[in-house]
Amino acid sequence: MKKVLIVTTVSGFLPQFESNHVKLLQNAGCEVHYASNFENPVYVFDKEELEQRGICLHQIDVEKSLLKIRKNLHAVRQLLRIIRVNDIDIIHCHNPMGGAVGRIAAYLSKKKPYVIYTAHGFHFYQGAPIINWLLFYPAEWVLARMTDIIVTINREDDRRAQKLPIRRKGSVYQIHSVGVDKERFAPSGSGEQKRKELQIPQNAFHIVTAAELNDNKNQKTIIEAVSRLPQQDTYYSICGKGVREAYLRELIRAKGLEKRVRLLGFRTDMEEILQTADCFAFPSYREGFGVAAVEALLCGVPLVAADNRGTREYALPGKNAIVCRADSVSAFAKAIERLYQDRELRETMARDCRDSAMKFTVEEVEKTMRDVYRKALAAVEAGAGCS
Repeated sequence: MKKVLIVTTVSGFLPQFESNHVKLLQNAGCEVHYASNFENPVYVFDKEELEQRGICLHQIDVEKSLLKIRKNLHAVRQLLRIIRVNDIDIIHCHNPMGGAVGRIAAYLSKKKPYVIYTAHGFHFYQGAPIINWLLFYPAEWVLARMTDIIVTINREDDRRAQKLPIRRKGSVYQIHSVGVDKERFAPSGSGEQKRKELQIPQNAFHIVTAAELNDNKNQKTIIEAVSRLPQQDTYYSICGKGVREAYLRELIRAKGLEKRVRLLGFRTDMEEILQTADCFAFPSYREGFGVAAVEALLCGVPLVAADNRGTREYALPGKNAIVCRADSVSAFAKAIERLYQDRELRETMARDCRDSAMKFTVEEVEKTMRDVYRKALAAVEAGAGCS
């Protein structure tokens, strides 16, 4: 039985985004291990549920920040022990620091496991700050030499990954996101009861966002936009948790929007909340992809989205989305008001949303990931690993 170790920086990442990949590995007869910082749960998850699914859990003290050098070096040492004690054959690592510590540990270990890295959005990209290029591009260039397969989730990253010096016989694959469940996220017409639960008036215009509360996700721009709208029956629900929660609460209070803008925390019922939405706001400055927006599209909810490399994968201006500059409050205000006033446009876009998102479903992504794991397992059988 081959043993696969999945490495992420934040501990809820696997149940949130990688459950289907775990199924693929287990169906291929693999024993799945999961190493993460379980003291940093950005997403809600149940450790017992993961263990019941046969996943072996390992605590590592990895941190997202590059400045936490001591802890991240300790995470490398922890991974070296996990690889040795559990005789790991394949490492599949995610997130920038998860990808760094996972690949360094694989390279330093005597076992030399086969290495897959999924880049959920390189930090060096067209228009990125120069500091990103100075820090992250050289690091990725070096780490690519320790990598057998790089998996990207957008076209721009795919083009850049093709030029990185990955190991001989290595490959680059592109997937369309991590795969969204088209059965779970589908129009149901059942939003009335959920609106009552959320205290959204039935005839109000409801904007929804689902994202971690941080500066990059840029929820403040939508709050500012809502504050400029003359329509007082416009409501905004923000789903997620994160470091900017206190700041956003104060901004909502300062704008006098406490009754119409709500922070709902991390939600496990997004498929129900999306049934209540008239549009989905996605104002991120940077996105590697943006699964939450595709979930909205599959539910027939038009987007008001920032223009970035992630949203360019699925946001089709005039068809399923209105696209704005991330830093333009006025552009977002105009986009929201346009959808508010033009019900026919909203309904026309809603009809196109689901069809435009079908290539991002679990079924489509699994076709590529089967090939990735098939190649990795064949390489392990042939004795190829990171060297």
